[in-house]
Amino acid sequence: MTDELPVGTDVVGRVTGRALGWLHRNRPYGAFPSPETADMADPDGYYKSLGETALAAGLLLREGSVAPPGDEQAARELLDFAWTQLRQGDLLYERQLRHPLMADPLELYTHFTRGGHRHERLDALLEHLSGLRTHQGVELVPNRRLAIVNALRIAGFGGSADWPGLLAATWLGRLPEPWAIDWMTAYCMTHTVFHVTDWGGLPHALPADVVAYLECWLPVWIDIWAEIEEWDLVVELLIVDACLPRPGHHLDVWQRLATVQHADGLVPRDGKPVSDEPEQAFRDHQHTGVVTVVAGTLAQARSGDVSPR
Repeated sequence: MTDELPVGTDVVGRVTGRALGWLHRNRPYGAFPSPETADMADPDGYYKSLGETALAAGLLLREGSVAPPGDEQAARELLDFAWTQLRQGDLLYERQLRHPLMADPLELYTHFTRGGHRHERLDALLEHLSGLRTHQGVELVPNRRLAIVNALRIAGFGGSADWPGLLAATWLGRLPEPWAIDWMTAYCMTHTVFHVTDWGGLPHALPADVVAYLECWLPVWIDIWAEIEEWDLVVELLIVDACLPRPGHHLDVWQRLATVQHADGLVPRDGKPVSDEPEQAFRDHQHTGVVTVVAGTLAQARSGDVSPR
């Protein structure tokens, strides 16, 4: 049997708390350059990173009982910081209004709704858009369509969805040959699991055959990418583990993450050198810090659910 997570100050809690502290202390580096605009030239820059910050903070608040009070406060401050940067949702509203077929304003918004932030005009706009045929027919790869359906569900705009059909259209849903996976497909696979289970909130939403497939092959994939020190992907795979009905927890991998984590809490995205310039280090490794907080939060929340394999 895989070892249960130890009670109290365990390796998962230490790595998670230090990563959260690093994100919290360095949050000014995630601020929008002034003036911010809804027609941003690089939406994968500051805009995307603010959404990722909100994701980690919102999930920690959702699972608040697993975090020390100081971590809850840090998560609340991170969420509020990101919301302020987005002008209390006005920027999301303006971007969605100008670009009705874009999904990123909705997806970012849902992370804030977990923490109680709402925007009345954006709510009305998203409610309207979600009922349009053009919105329902936007051309997307399968795991991206799952992302939108889950975002609508979280924010309260979604009606009924064909979850089995949406899952079946993905790479993972076909139970493919596990040796054929590559780096990008692995990221797509992880997000399929994230969205079907609402980031571990619905661990029994995955069908039994997909669960059995992941229980068999997820440890292999974790070992492979840990061996070549692709830590960002390894941590995303740990999130997948925490989304299963019976997580394996992989404490040996968490121990390795504790070893590579820097003294200030930074978790490197890979085995390459980290920049000595703090802002560049934040830009390069912010996503890995985010997914470390998510993985650790969910692992601690699921600590009583352990796989017998």
